[in-house]
Amino acid sequence: MEGEEALLKDSYEFYHESIKELEEGVKERSTIKLRDAAEKAWNAVVQAANALILRHAGFTPRSHHERRSALRDIERKIPELAKLAIYDRYAARSRLLHGEVFYEGVFDPDLLKMEIEKVLEFIEIVKAYVRVT
Repeated sequence: MEGEEALLKDSYEFYHESIKELEEGVKERSTIKLRDAAEKAWNAVVQAANALILRHAGFTPRSHHERRSALRDIERKIPELAKLAIYDRYAARSRLLHGEVFYEGVFDPDLLKMEIEKVLEFIEIVKAYVRVT
């Protein structure tokens, strides 16, 4: 499981960096740092999703489309992940962190903080299902 573990480690590192960027961005009133916080949080989600897909589908996706498709397939195989809405969680973070904050420049530090907290929830769910044998 070395590949999945490395991806999860990266996911946590990106998450922690996103928190740091958020705090700095709020303190400095820097839209660049807030955008960077969102993008690092988004990358944390991507790395965690990759870990889950590698564990349960046996490959690392090369695109967001492949990742979404694989997550839908995994939800079909693992009903608990469907109940936890792993695909929807991934898609929501994509739209809000990657789309609205990073690309569109929608800045609401409280909302961004809440979204980054949801990233940790996503990682923790993935961690539990990566360790399942």
